[in-house]
Amino acid sequence: MTAKLGRAAAIAGVIVMSTALASCNSFIRDGRSPARLVILTLQGASGAQPDKLSGTVSSDVETIITSGGNCTTTSPCPTTFSDPGAVEMVLQLRDIGDPKAPSEPSPLNAVTINRYNVSYRRADGRNTPGVDVPYPFESAVTITVPDNGSAKAGFDLVRNIAKHEAPLAALVTGETLITTIADVTFYGRDLAGNDVSVTGSIGVTFGNFGDPQ
Repeated sequence: MTAKLGRAAAIAGVIVMSTALASCNSFIRDGRSPARLVILTLQGASGAQPDKLSGTVSSDVETIITSGGNCTTTSPCPTTFSDPGAVEMVLQLRDIGDPKAPSEPSPLNAVTINRYNVSYRRADGRNTPGVDVPYPFESAVTITVPDNGSAKAGFDLVRNIAKHEAPLAALVTGETLITTIADVTFYGRDLAGNDVSVTGSIGVTFGNFGDPQ
């Protein structure tokens, strides 16, 4: 009887320890900053029409230019543009306080973003980079999200080099489309030195679309 109780206590101890470790790991992944980043908007545009931002992007793998420089209607210039993205973020405290006396962030909670990562995936689960979707990439962007307002930043959502690599390069001569979801993760630190990150997603469809006139 005593041996059985001992084994039961040991098992219970393992369960408690496992739960504690899981909670600890979750806390570590979530960061130690008292504030979290919240993405208000994540938009993108075709490089051929960079001012037309929206919640989804039709990425043209090759754009024919017929004006400017040596480009004319009789001598058009095949061109590859990167596709821009735009993000707006705010801060939100993890502990919102009492409803009658809500907590407010302080200047120490301000977060400076210094880099971002973009990866692509497909709804059908075919996600091999360079075969089914473009390669993921990481780049730099600097923006400070203040404690008392929002901040906006522009970044490359699709690099022009990706349109010269598989699988996008093959779309220039065909009518095939590749529909993906781009996951964009922004990384930074608050003024106390705590790491902070946030991820947003946007739909990106690649193809050889009609060129703007």
